[in-house]
Amino acid sequence: MSAISVSGVTKRFKDVIAVSNVSFDVKKGEIFSLLGPNGAGKTTLLKIICGILPPDSGEVKVLGINVFENPFEAKRRIGYVPQENIVYDRLSGWENILFYASLYGLSSAQVKERAKEIVERLGLESRIKKHVKTYSGGLRKRLSLAVSLIHNPEVLILDEPTVGLDPSARREFWKIIEDLRRDGITVLMATHYMEEADALSDRVAIINEGKIIALGSPTELKKAFGKLTVIEILIANPKPDIEQILREIIEGPILIKNSEIRIHVKDYESSLPKIVEVLLRNGIRIVQISITEPTLEDVFLKLTGRGLGE
Repeated sequence: MSAISVSGVTKRFKDVIAVSNVSFDVKKGEIFSLLGPNGAGKTTLLKIICGILPPDSGEVKVLGINVFENPFEAKRRIGYVPQENIVYDRLSGWENILFYASLYGLSSAQVKERAKEIVERLGLESRIKKHVKTYSGGLRKRLSLAVSLIHNPEVLILDEPTVGLDPSARREFWKIIEDLRRDGITVLMATHYMEEADALSDRVAIINEGKIIALGSPTELKKAFGKLTVIEILIANPKPDIEQILREIIEGPILIKNSEIRIHVKDYESSLPKIVEVLLRNGIRIVQISITEPTLEDVFLKLTGRGLGE
């Protein structure tokens, strides 16, 4: 039995199809990521899986329980951390935990034992009695996770869990997620961070415009990229017409982000001198050139013609 089973789910908002005939299974004990840009339908899909939004068609089961036929039984098995802040600034961290525990009908003894364990695991001991308004963004994320775990769910659903965190706090949060998976908790996560999906996921579903366009392990998806090589070029003076300049000699996908250019080629040994020549001829100063392996963002670019951030 899958931890989560999504079958033929579609959701419309007036004339907009937010989720289109989506189907996938999440295995027990794995970290499964929905990877796609903002507006791809990730949040809508997660809200349907949690039973917050009803689908127009399709079915969702959590641990074999139909989410919309038996909502209370299904939701009891789920911990959900949405994008928006779910903790209260004027309460302390401990008061937030007690409040959410009361919603699940936990006894005082259950709350005390479980909360102590979660607070220690998430590194909140020194701040748990302080008002949340004094917390950093990273501590708020940890507290949001704590209140979502207080009822000991078997499935954890995270919507863009590390948005707004600095790189150090993001990696600390990754470690927490990995530790939860080792404890047997199934994690379904939506993210638009390629490196996050690559680092954490057992499997990734790439979603674009409400549709799943690829699914597999990060390694499988990157192998499916084909025999193309990625030339990564760091430049000192970005110009708005760089892609147009490169199109003189490049037919394949080109991804440009600020000062970084990623170019997909079949034969980098013959392509690289031509790329360097055309950039220098157009006054582009090259800082660094490297030959790299494809990333999940390169896979997304090949499938859609645009980057994850566009």
